[in-house]
This record gives sequence, structure tokens and C-alpha cells, in this order.
Amino acid sequence: MSDSQLSVASESDSVQLTADGVLRIAVATEKAGNSLDRDCFNRGTEALLKVARGEIKAGAVLLLGTGANFCAGGNVRSFAAAPDRPVFLSGLAGDFHEFVKALVGANLPVVGAIQGWAAGAGMSLVTHCDVAIGGNATKLRPAYVGIGLTPDGGLTWSLPRVVGTARARDIILTNRILGAAEALEIGLLSRVVDDEQVLATAEAAAADLVTGPWRTLAATRALLSDSPAATLAEQLDAEARSISALSGVPEGIEGVDAFLAKRSPDYSSLNGK
Repeated sequence: MSDSQLSVASESDSVQLTADGVLRIAVATEKAGNSLDRDCFNRGTEALLKVARGEIKAGAVLLLGTGANFCAGGNVRSFAAAPDRPVFLSGLAGDFHEFVKALVGANLPVVGAIQGWAAGAGMSLVTHCDVAIGGNATKLRPAYVGIGLTPDGGLTWSLPRVVGTARARDIILTNRILGAAEALEIGLLSRVVDDEQVLATAEAAAADLVTGPWRTLAATRALLSDSPAATLAEQLDAEARSISALSGVPEGIEGVDAFLAKRSPDYSSLNGK
């Protein structure tokens, strides 16, 4: 996947880099009932690794499904059709987990357009979004126990951190469906809008993020990601190092100078440098 292939990708492609720096990754397509698409997320992994290595420049990630649902979970028919199910599931989960690790490792703000169902692997991905936009009809469900399997995609790690241990155990073990209102209340969704506005709202959120200071957003996201494993003293030290370092880079200088000049900061010429 070359830079040019990313930058000129057509609307039908699963991975696109927009002109303003949003890396769009479709995790599910209309085929196979909007189930998780292995080819799509493998291409996403490749693009995210290019971002991490500095080979392409992006300021935010937008995760979406291209059908009626964000992601209805794994393709269970493919599980059943595999000649050796354990080997097949090991490979599939391994590839999916490389995508999750690349998504986290790229350290970009992640926006999710969570339309329709987010089940199984789809729900796991929601927990890795920084901004998850749902619709009134959005529904989430772990789904794994319902087919006799255990979660993947980091759900047993991320869900307790989002909603708390007791609530996560209840949701995963009872395999219950969460509607949009409850998902918003417990912090799985960031916002709920009219169903037909989910994608547009998520696109606007991602576009807004990439107009901000990319290095500052990455540093802030890193602080948030590291905080659960840090003591307060360690986090305070990390915050002091970060704010000091950023005060001397172009984004921090522009932000402070713009504030004093009573104008809006302009990070457009600084991002991606």
C-alpha cells in the first residue's frame, strides 16, 4: 500500500487517507451480514503501522462499517466452515489483535461511527474509540458467550476500564444487549444522534480533530492511555514533562501566541511535520 494508493483511494476502498489527514478504516462491509472483514482490518493494520513509522501522516482515525451496521461481529459461517476451527480462530484472532495493537500503537485520536449493531468484535472495537458516535437505534452486545466462545479484541481488558469491573462482568457473562441510551450513560458511547446523522457526525468530529495540534493531541492521548497503570505521583510527573516539552514545539508556541494575540490558532502548516 503506497502513500499514493492511500491518498487517491476510491470510495469503495476499505482504507482511505483524506486530504486533511483522516485515516478512514472500514472494519465491516455489506457482505457476510456486516461481519468483521479480515481483508479490511488487515489493510487497516498496514496503514496504521505506516503511520507509526512516519511513512504516512494522519491526525485521526475514523472507524466505520460500510453497510447498515458498524460491525455485527465475526463471520460465524466461516468459523463453522473451517477444516480446523482452532487453527482458523487462532489465525483470525491473531490478525485482529495485530489490528487492535496497531490502532493503539499509532497513538491517534480514534473516532467511531457506530451505526446499527456493534456486536462481538464490533463491540470490542467500540471500547478502543476515543469518540464513539452512536444513533438512537445503535445496539451493542458481547455475543461471544452466545456462540460458546470467549471474547477477543481486548474486550475483557478494555470494557472493565470503560464501565467498571462489576458492570463489565455482568455485560459479558450475561451477554445482554445494550441500547444506545444505556451505552451513553455508562460511557461506551460518547454521543447519540439521529441514526441518519451517525456517519456525518463522526466524520465532522474526525475533521475537527485534524484541524487541531496533532502532536498535542497525541501527547494528551498518551497521557490518558497510560494513566490507569500510573500512580498519581507518576501521572503528575508525566504531565509536567509533557506540558514542558510541548511549550517548546511549534504547536505549543502557536497556541500560546494565538491566545495572547486574541486570534484562533492555525496549526495547518505545522501538522504532519
